[in-house]
Amino acid sequence: MPHFEYSGFNAAGKKVSGAIEAPGRRAVLQKLRSQGIFPTAVNEEKTASPTSQGFSRRLERRVPVTELAAATRQLATLIGAGLPLDEALGTIARQLEHPRLARTLNNVREEVIQGEALHAALTKHPGVFPVLFVNMVQVGESSGTLDQALQRLSDFLEEQARMKGRIRSAMAYPLLMAFIGVGVLFFLFAFVVPKVTRMLEDLDRALPLPTLLLIRTSHFFSQYWWLMLILMLIAALALRSYGRTEKGRMSLDRLALKVPLFGRLNLLVATARFTRTLGTLLRSGIPMLAALEITKNLMENRVLRQALENTADAVREGEGLSGPLRRSGVFPPMVAQMAEVGERSGEMEDMLFRVADAYEHQVELSMGGLLSLLEPLMILFMGTVVGFIVIAILLPIFEASQGMG
Repeated sequence: MPHFEYSGFNAAGKKVSGAIEAPGRRAVLQKLRSQGIFPTAVNEEKTASPTSQGFSRRLERRVPVTELAAATRQLATLIGAGLPLDEALGTIARQLEHPRLARTLNNVREEVIQGEALHAALTKHPGVFPVLFVNMVQVGESSGTLDQALQRLSDFLEEQARMKGRIRSAMAYPLLMAFIGVGVLFFLFAFVVPKVTRMLEDLDRALPLPTLLLIRTSHFFSQYWWLMLILMLIAALALRSYGRTEKGRMSLDRLALKVPLFGRLNLLVATARFTRTLGTLLRSGIPMLAALEITKNLMENRVLRQALENTADAVREGEGLSGPLRRSGVFPPMVAQMAEVGERSGEMEDMLFRVADAYEHQVELSMGGLLSLLEPLMILFMGTVVGFIVIAILLPIFEASQGMG
């Protein structure tokens, strides 16, 4: 019989975890519900090798958020219209162009036909349906408002996709310019400049300092470009290996929040995601502790994840949300202030959504300001390098022509 590991919260709000033996996930969830446990994660202990498991999970993660959001909204519409769940799943699966998502929904449909609850069927595909998705569906099923829960889920996923799309589209142009600029400079120093400097060396006269610097730089690039590529590859592998350690990942994540220009932007994006996710979960009826646990696991930055873990511990001991957030010193002060207002007014979800809207707007403003600063800096850098090359080449030619005169 399969073994399952679970984690969640009991009726008193205390975090619990353990292992259970059951014929399937549905039986696990039934046992946990009968014990008054609200699960946040249920994972089966598989015998497959870690390599094959990691490969299959990476494949599942390739489902775009936009595809999942569109399918979720369609499912909410069909269920709201009174269509049976299995028929709704089959209809959407036939219309999807993404093969993995269509195949996954067909598998979910088969489980539902066999009597499995929707959220229990979704837990079998953790790479496609995250814990947040499953828990919101579970609450919707329990309260009889599945269509509304799916509607909120689609809104949340679409907003997340829009935020990522804005960032990617805004960064595409400067990244392309940087890539082309570095490629052009590398080509000039490695292949073009050496041919010109050979002509300058044939002048058989003392060369000015800029020309000597250009010649030595071009010689280095033309003869040791392969060494530079190897060193860059070694540095990248070393950084990746360091980032896989707990200490290294924490240091890099801390640096990501403090690096000039981009650090504040990273914090704004993470704060907007945190507040919108937490607000969505609370509005769906998920308890505060479970919502914090789910939100914490969605944070990619370890520093922010640690801050949320400390916040959850404080809430578990009876504190409110605002105090631990303020003491963390990581999130902007406005988050704790609005959380305190929400605690006093009883409108925590609305306050969190307002914070998310405010910081998403700040992200757009910061992106615009960052791009307006990066573009002239890149142009200035390229112009300076090209100008140096032109001056270094023309100086000895001018000196030679004056000597002839």
